[in-house]
Amino acid sequence: MREFIVEADGGSRGNPGPAGYGAVVSDAATGETLRETAEYIGVATNNVAEYRGLLAGLRAARELDPDATVHVRMDSKLVIEQMSGRWKIKHPDMKPLAAQAARVFPPGRVTYEWIPRERNKHADRLANEAMDAGARGERWSEAESTAELDTAAGADAGDSGAGGAGGAGAAVPPEPPGDAAAGAARARAALAEGRAAAAAADSGLDAAGASTGSGRGVPAAAAGSGPDVTQADADARASVRAAKTDTDARAAKVGADTRVAQAAKGGGDTRAAQAAKADTEARGDVRAAKAGADARAAQAVAAPGWAPADMGAPATFVLLRHGETPLTPQKRFSGSGGTDPSLSDTGREQAERAAALLARRGTIQAVVSSPLARTRETAGIVAARLGLDVSIDDGLRETDFGDWEGLTFGEVRERHPDDLNAWLASPDAEPTGGGESFAATATRLAATRDKLLAAYAGRTVLLVTHVTPIKTLVRLALGAPPESLFRMELSAASLSVVAYYADGNASVRLLNDTSHLR
Repeated sequence: MREFIVEADGGSRGNPGPAGYGAVVSDAATGETLRETAEYIGVATNNVAEYRGLLAGLRAARELDPDATVHVRMDSKLVIEQMSGRWKIKHPDMKPLAAQAARVFPPGRVTYEWIPRERNKHADRLANEAMDAGARGERWSEAESTAELDTAAGADAGDSGAGGAGGAGAAVPPEPPGDAAAGAARARAALAEGRAAAAAADSGLDAAGASTGSGRGVPAAAAGSGPDVTQADADARASVRAAKTDTDARAAKVGADTRVAQAAKGGGDTRAAQAAKADTEARGDVRAAKAGADARAAQAVAAPGWAPADMGAPATFVLLRHGETPLTPQKRFSGSGGTDPSLSDTGREQAERAAALLARRGTIQAVVSSPLARTRETAGIVAARLGLDVSIDDGLRETDFGDWEGLTFGEVRERHPDDLNAWLASPDAEPTGGGESFAATATRLAATRDKLLAAYAGRTVLLVTHVTPIKTLVRLALGAPPESLFRMELSAASLSVVAYYADGNASVRLLNDTSHLR
């Protein structure tokens, strides 16, 4: 049975204030870092951010191996004592997070240990990187992270922000930096040998490396048959298919590890200066690799015919939200666990107008509906106009809002304020009474999407569904964070469109079109 080490941390600049978490999963036997995760979570307290970090670390470990045992190490005495069962959990914001953390692995497979903050620097760096990214209005990116490098180089950063590594007083380790075990960096360097060649080619240092190196680069045949086909063109194709942003950045970090180690061997009074220079170069490599990948991706998508000629027609999902029900104008929660209302007279008229528009366009080849009454009725009206049958897919159903079904937002805030606050703060939180979290909805929708893409490859399909499923499909297509669900408007009987290509890319073509209702 595998054993993982999970180190997690969270912080808040204001307590409560802008907050974020970080978590690291490593192999207990080798010390190798297996997964890093971090996220800016908006305004929260230190303790809530710490619990969010714990939850993220446990979930990352479960994704790697659900049968593993886990040893959690954190510098939060509160979290460690509460999760160990020695202290009671009284705060309403932390109770649901602790309950979720306790359910990730079966009881007895997770142990907890308090460690001093100086031994939890990797997770601390990640949390601060996430908060810094949030302050810039960005999302934390593993490809751009230097938390592991900073930790290995001995830099120090407080809760006020991620500090710069390798300053004049930075301590340099006597061996190549790594994770908990001394040889982990060398192992990663060996595994990334081919990636380093690709990164060198991107920066112009070894233009031939991508086709003549270890075989992991772009084969010469892929770049074309003649010498006039440039490496940039080959890289543009490869970046679309292989997500080179991540590999380039990781290769740069491996090279950075080597330079920091070389600086350590300089000796004498120059050691600190060499370490500072090595760290500066390392950060520059990460940024350059990311910039190069971004430039290739931008060039690829901006140019006509950016996808390979053999991609074929995309699978296109036309997403139709059902028409109004009696609950819609009252803005009441109406999911899959409530009364399952039918369309109102207004809703049926909206469905007729959507049907007329889609009939004029003449592009729909199949109709698939959620099993709920309001969607089946909407789909039936449209399908009759188009001369098509309706297929039912349970994966397209609305989220189950538990005890909130039939209530307004104000009524939920009055009756279940703590549960509502937790739900607004985390996609993993469930509505009161055992409803479905947004994270669970996203998992369900991703599986449904993949199944439908396989069934309707290259075709245009009308999916008649609900607010949360449509927003989730759009969010996943954009790669947007979970909180974006709260920042989209989606009217009754509105139309949205997402196209999916054979290489895995998606294109959002339309969102919340209501022109047919005016």
